[in-house]
Amino acid sequence: MKLVVFDCDGTLVDSQHMIVAAMEQAFAGFGLPTPSRSDILSVVGLSLDQAVRRLVAPADETGIPALAEAYKNAFGQLRRDQAHQEPLYPGIRETLRELANEPGVLLGVATGKSRRGLAAVLEREGLTDLFMTLQTADTHPSKPHPAMLLAAIAEAGTDAHRTLMIGDTTYDMGMARDAGTRAIGVAWGYHPAAELEAAGAHRVLADSLTLAQALRDELQELD
Repeated sequence: MKLVVFDCDGTLVDSQHMIVAAMEQAFAGFGLPTPSRSDILSVVGLSLDQAVRRLVAPADETGIPALAEAYKNAFGQLRRDQAHQEPLYPGIRETLRELANEPGVLLGVATGKSRRGLAAVLEREGLTDLFMTLQTADTHPSKPHPAMLLAAIAEAGTDAHRTLMIGDTTYDMGMARDAGTRAIGVAWGYHPAAELEAAGAHRVLADSLTLAQALRDELQELD
């Protein structure tokens, strides 16, 4: 069996507007300086506590748990607001369905999202049944630690050299490198292509509409 594991935010869905808005609300609620949009997007993919830790000044680190909780509450409220959405990138739905119907191919997710947050996205889009393994920040160390990806490989009953990791951040590329899998970077997310390449991406895709063909090519290389 071959396994294709996807990151979520910045790879499957464009959640940047909700992430930035929720982080801004959380910091404002504590009267802290609001991080820049670019700084917030730079930590997407990390587990929430690690992301918040990178955004606060050292003097404010004692408030990280409260800030993280405020972010979760703000994000949950924004999810119920029609003005804020996490849309799938173009072509992603079709790509996932095509891969799910490919003999000998299994799909998974490894994300810094919580299990609850990932479930909300997959249920909303009707994609839950396509994935046989879902690994989240609730039960694993933050990326780039390879624990999530190694757990996905074990659950799928395959091995690292028959696994592809697809992600938009250097944390995804580092996780894949440390797990011994092939790493495919996507430039429609939140980290620049050059950074993905420097972090170990075997190739970087510029357009989500090219993903299906690229993965077909990559899967042939795993034979």
